[in-house]
Amino acid sequence: MARAYFSSVGSAVPSLKPPSFSASPPSFRHLSSSSSQPFLSASRTDNNPTSTASTMSSDLPPPPHPSLEVIGGAKDSFLPVFKTTLLHRPYKPYPFFAWNRHVETIFAAFFRSLPEVKFRRECLRTSDGGSVALDWVSGDHTRLPHDSPLLILLPGLTGGSQDTYVRHMVVRARSKGWRVVVFNSRGCGDSPVTTPQFYSASFLGDMSEVVAHVSSRYLKANIYAVGWSLGANILVRYLGQESHACVLSGAVSLCNPFNLVIADEDFRKGFNIVYDKALSNALCKIFKKHALLFEDLGGEYNIPVAANARSVREFDECLTRVSFGFKSVDDYYSNSCSSDSIKNVCTPLLCIQAANDPIAPSRGIPREDIKANSNCLLIVTPKGGHLGWVAGEGAPFGAPWTDPVLMDFLEHLEQGRSKGSSSGNEVAGKKEGSETEGLHFVEV
Repeated sequence: MARAYFSSVGSAVPSLKPPSFSASPPSFRHLSSSSSQPFLSASRTDNNPTSTASTMSSDLPPPPHPSLEVIGGAKDSFLPVFKTTLLHRPYKPYPFFAWNRHVETIFAAFFRSLPEVKFRRECLRTSDGGSVALDWVSGDHTRLPHDSPLLILLPGLTGGSQDTYVRHMVVRARSKGWRVVVFNSRGCGDSPVTTPQFYSASFLGDMSEVVAHVSSRYLKANIYAVGWSLGANILVRYLGQESHACVLSGAVSLCNPFNLVIADEDFRKGFNIVYDKALSNALCKIFKKHALLFEDLGGEYNIPVAANARSVREFDECLTRVSFGFKSVDDYYSNSCSSDSIKNVCTPLLCIQAANDPIAPSRGIPREDIKANSNCLLIVTPKGGHLGWVAGEGAPFGAPWTDPVLMDFLEHLEQGRSKGSSSGNEVAGKKEGSETEGLHFVEV
């Protein structure tokens, strides 16, 4: 969730002001790479077998700290790639702000710093007449080589390029020489709405077209994706749908609700009602900007109620589930769970969750399917809230704890991959780096 989620809550959310203290970030040592051992004579080896055993064990990376839950079919192959020592230290949330999951969630939404990034916006018209906004870092189309790895970012529900967690990821990836584009879904991040249809957890058409578009523009680049919250749910469902045919070289899912039925149950309990109200207000605000597109829609649509929905569930019942052909809102939720897609994922996937996430419940994580899939790794931190993770070198106002972890994962995948010449043949005749006819660009 981003600060936009709470903009309409007002007095419902307690006022929090950041204390004025400076926290010096802890030093982070890098794991020493394995080096070849000096030659051991036969007599030495025979006389002291434990010496050889200890030498071999010293080459292995230390196990993850017990404060973290780390599981997955790809655990043995992926764990050694992390250069950061964060996984081998106890997860230590920043004092005061992380004592409560709601405090951490709200603090991160309101007070996390917003890095300044200049974007170049591209409006992509989809095959059904809809539009999405792709925000590229301004100037990268001339500064970076065409074969630079390309990272697509998918924000959470109602989120976009303006969100702090998105901006921090943009800055980190750019510092590593990656090309980054933020995928603002229909109506989000001031993306235009040109048809009477928004986006949803079930709809993968826009994701497929965005991946195809950026892949055709940079033929020599490996494509990766990172998704947060609902964006993570869409990303994992896309990976499962594409399965062996997926063109992405790797992906990261953060704060994924996974099971939307379970998430919906928890979303209507206790303090979570505050998030529900904030999100429904944000959805209604987007809807009212484009209300004329929805005039005179018949059938099961209930436009007046959707325009003033008091909960996300009510908005989805009156508009979303009807737009995408579901019989009921429960039918929509049960058929849009990314937990059902994990078993079909054939792309390297890192999932990071917080055990105390109020919006993406831990019990909804498909742990058994993740364990059975040799392409998946799951890391669960004991705290973090929803899109909080106020811990690590950036705490309390900087980048979340997850950023260096996921960047290590992506860089390892990039170092081990090279784009085959066959990729270019699939889109022969298209000029790399050219701008597709009918697209519009603006600096924002």
